[in-house]
Amino acid sequence: MKSALEQRLSDLKDLPRPIYGQTEALPNKVLGYRHSHPWVQFSYAISGVLEVQTTHGRFIAPPQRAVWIPAGIKHRVHSSVHTQIRSLYIDHQVLVEPPQTCRVVEVTPLLKELIRAFGELPIEYDENSAEGRLAAVLLDQLTHAPDMGLMLPLPADKRLQKIVTQLQKHPDATDTLSQWAERLHVSEKTLSRLFVQQTGLTFRLWRQRLRLLNALPLLEQKQAVTDVALACGYESTSAFIAAFGEHFGSTPGEFFKG
Repeated sequence: MKSALEQRLSDLKDLPRPIYGQTEALPNKVLGYRHSHPWVQFSYAISGVLEVQTTHGRFIAPPQRAVWIPAGIKHRVHSSVHTQIRSLYIDHQVLVEPPQTCRVVEVTPLLKELIRAFGELPIEYDENSAEGRLAAVLLDQLTHAPDMGLMLPLPADKRLQKIVTQLQKHPDATDTLSQWAERLHVSEKTLSRLFVQQTGLTFRLWRQRLRLLNALPLLEQKQAVTDVALACGYESTSAFIAAFGEHFGSTPGEFFKG
């Protein structure tokens, strides 16, 4: 069953204004099928963790982070339990540099309030009034939202896909690249070169990023840090906290404050 907002979107041929969005938040609903929109989409999790997956990567947005989704990009949406999502839909022509790929950005307190205030405007707001000026400020803040880098690149090579698919199912797996090379009947050197070539990361760094990103929904659900560390393949809590701090610049507790 579609929500009222989803039904309105599916009925639209053109946006009524360059920016479209309302105060209604979409509840947790997994859109596991690949789909796209004729407009740029800006979606953020008010609560819970939002994930957008494309052919090229997974993009993870914990609370107060958002995902830019370019027009026409095929994607799937996943979310954790109790996730609440708020979205804006934007005509790409009003963006100086429309996003070409998905990316995760920070929703600052100012941006959050601008989105809330904009959502209370009429759908067909007066573009030549204070309402239009609010929309212009919102658009400016959206464009300059800081990039958070919360993405996991996915390879195109079929052999690497077998590895990353298995690791995404079992992030605590400890199989080495050498063991994978033996199974796939290819040299370890070839797999190592392909990982860097197709993801920009070594196998070790890719697996570490996978584990850290997989930890975010568990931490947001208030699971114990020790349990999260073990579930994500770390031998100790201290090793997990050190890796988390190196990647995100904060402790797990600090990351979710506010």
